[in-house]
Amino acid sequence: MKKVRIGVMGAYRGTGMISYCNAADNAELVAVCDKFRPALDKQRELLGDDIAYYESFDEFIKHDMDAVVLANYANEHVPFAIRALKAGKHVFSEVLPCQTMKEAVELCEAVEESGLVYAYGENYCYMPAPAEMRRLYRAGKIGEFEYGEGEYIHNCEPIWHSITYGDPDHWRNNMYATFYCTHSMGPIIHITGLRPVKVTGYEGSKNERNLRTGAKAGAFGIEMVELENGGIVKSIHGGLYKNSVWYSLYGSKGTMESAREITKNGEMKTIFVNADEYDGEYPSPSHRESYAPHQFAGEALEKQFGHGGSDFYSMYHFVDRILGNKEADTIDVYEALDMGMVGMFAYRSILAGGVPVEIPNLRDPAEREKWRNDTACTDPKVAGDMLLPVFSKGTPDIPAEVYARMKDKYEKELAADEGYVSMAFRQSSGKKK
Repeated sequence: MKKVRIGVMGAYRGTGMISYCNAADNAELVAVCDKFRPALDKQRELLGDDIAYYESFDEFIKHDMDAVVLANYANEHVPFAIRALKAGKHVFSEVLPCQTMKEAVELCEAVEESGLVYAYGENYCYMPAPAEMRRLYRAGKIGEFEYGEGEYIHNCEPIWHSITYGDPDHWRNNMYATFYCTHSMGPIIHITGLRPVKVTGYEGSKNERNLRTGAKAGAFGIEMVELENGGIVKSIHGGLYKNSVWYSLYGSKGTMESAREITKNGEMKTIFVNADEYDGEYPSPSHRESYAPHQFAGEALEKQFGHGGSDFYSMYHFVDRILGNKEADTIDVYEALDMGMVGMFAYRSILAGGVPVEIPNLRDPAEREKWRNDTACTDPKVAGDMLLPVFSKGTPDIPAEVYARMKDKYEKELAADEGYVSMAFRQSSGKKK
């Protein structure tokens, strides 16, 4: 079997993609890149010297490989994606797709000009329940989409030091409340195939958890989204106290949803369906069922990979598309930007006082022109004179000692080779036999 030669940028979050290359028969890991030398050294310790290791992307991109995985900082993917495409490499981009509309336009055009595969790694789309819900929806099980909810609640306070390193300028400390929306909104878009056309945003208030970790944004974000067929979606995500991942869809013939974490009945591995074939004629009884969806890789691989096995499937479909399968279930650049723009324009809605805001269709080249030079974001290195506040009521001034405490905690954990960071590295343990 032909193997796709893959290089991974991001030695920490990239461990899931490295694990794929170690487990699959159709891919081969050839290079790893990270500016943080200890992360490279950890991967060398796990993977050995048959892999090339680079601190410089300039050198990494010259390596003889077919595809690049971008698992670097979530607000910095587009410049590297464009460089990789121009160098003739297929691109798998971990979340998020872009941080400005200028980047969105440039990414669209780079993908179109290259003719190469671009796949967005929104792994929650590939969890067992959302993947099965997509199959059922496309088969007409619940009819035409009318309403849905996507929920991704993750209280990151216990691991905040491990994922921000005590850096006050880290993107996570400076993202607005609706920025990281694709775990909650993405699966609904991918299930239905419908484009979001309008959004109204809501921002959670500040809370002590955010302030004591150094995060400057509201505690959570909500997007109320209108889809192109008139259906409505509620998307909620952020740092409420107890974790929850859940998806629900209502259609003209019934409803389906995943199990809730709090019920302890399978979560993303259980689905509930209540549907009939009459499209509104109220027959009795309707067809109700619940079951554990099964994907092709099997239970062993799903347990081996993070996020309910979805880290495996997102990479599998990317590699399968490169190898010529046009039916491979990848998220292309347009769908990826649809997912990301929901959060971007929700924040514009919040800053405008909560008014509905239209979401552009970047499939239309004429519609891109309005956004070609729009750099609005919370990153001062990129925004220029379009810099946005991290919190709509004003970016808070967080004392330096908060970040010093986070940095000290991270460095002690790293020195002891324990905690969240080390757990993530151990995902990539060992080379393929």
